Amino acid sequence: MAESRLITISKAELDPNPVQTGKSYIVRVTLEKKAYRLDYPYDYAHDYAKGDESMSVKTVQAVINGQTYTLTKNTSTGKYEATITAPSKSSYTLSGHYYPVTVKATDDAGNVTTKDATDSTLGASLRLQVKEKVVPVITITAPTASQYLANSTPAIAWKITDDDSGVNPTTIGVTIDSGSKITGDSITKKAVSGGYECTYTPDTALSDGSHTIKVDASDYDGNAAVQKSVTFKIDPVPPTLSITSPVDDLVTNQAACTVKGITNDVTSSPVTVTIKLNSGSAEAVTVGSDGSFSKALTLAAGSNTITIVARDSAGKTTTITRTVKLDTTPPTIKSITLTPNPVDAGKTFVISVEVTD
Repeated sequence: MAESRLITISKAELDPNPVQTGKSYIVRVTLEKKAYRLDYPYDYAHDYAKGDESMSVKTVQAVINGQTYTLTKNTSTGKYEATITAPSKSSYTLSGHYYPVTVKATDDAGNVTTKDATDSTLGASLRLQVKEKVVPVITITAPTASQYLANSTPAIAWKITDDDSGVNPTTIGVTIDSGSKITGDSITKKAVSGGYECTYTPDTALSDGSHTIKVDASDYDGNAAVQKSVTFKIDPVPPTLSITSPVDDLVTNQAACTVKGITNDVTSSPVTVTIKLNSGSAEAVTVGSDGSFSKALTLAAGSNTITIVARDSAGKTTTITRTVKLDTTPPTIKSITLTPNPVDAGKTFVISVEVTD
C-alpha cells in the first residue's frame, strides 16, 4: 500500500478587511494534513492520525505588496498568524481595487502548497482592500469671496484633488443658494493630475444681489471633502450719476471750475468716481456717504471737455461729459456809425456798432 502525505491550505483570513492605510491587520491561515493512499482502484484521502508528526510544517508565509512575512502557529487555535501593517496607499488604483495576497506552506520535505487571489476557492479571502482616510481638497477659483459680478450667469470654477484613491467624479456637485445640488454632465470636468478642474454655468440668470455656491465631492474610498462655499453679488445695473455743475456747453471767463454731482448704486456700493479734464489723467475724487462729490478744476483757454465716470463694485460704469468754454478775451469794437448825423432835435437816429469776438 502506497501513501502520499501533503499539507493543504483549507482557509485564509484577513482581519479586518478592508483595513485603513497604515493600520494593522492579521493574516490567519488554517492548514490540513492529508494522507493519500494509493491502492488503485481504491485511492482515497484521510486525515493524519492525531499526533502523527511524520510530516511537519516547516514554514508558512504570506506575500503582500512585494513583502514576505512569516506566520507563526497560534497554539490556542492551531492557526498560523502574523500581524502586518497595511500599505500606506489605497488599493483602489490597483487592478481589481485590492492588494493580492499569496500564502505558501512548506513542509520539511520541501513540498510547497500555495494559494493566491486567483484561487477559485480561497481567492476572495486573499484580496486585501486598503482604504485611505485623507479627504479630497476643494479650491473654488471663481467667483472669489465677496466679488461683485455684472454677468448674471457667471462661470463657476473649482478644482478638486485627491492624491491617493482619487476623486470620484460621480460625487462632484455644486449647489447655488438653497437650490438642488447639480451633478453629472451638467458640470464640465477636466481630468488633471490628482483630480479634476470643474466649471458650471447656470442655465438661468441669477437675480440681482447676494448668492452663495457650495461645492462637494468624495474620493473613491468614500472620504467626503470638507464642503467649500463662496458668497458673491450679482449687479448688472450701472450706478446712477447726476452732474449739477457745470451745465453742458457753459461759456465762462473764469478759469476756476468746480464739478459737482451725486452718484449711487443700491446693490454694489461703494461707487468710485474719476474726473478727467481734456487729455489729462483721470483722477479719483472722494465720494461722501450720501454719494455726493466735488472737484475743483482749472480750465484751459478755449473748449474744455470734462469726463466724469462712476464705477460700481461690479465694474459697471456710467459716464457723463461736460463741454465748457473759457473765453477771457474781451470783444473788439471795430466801428460805430450814427445815422443821420447831425440829427434834428427831437428826431430819432440809429447807432450801428461793429463788434468782433
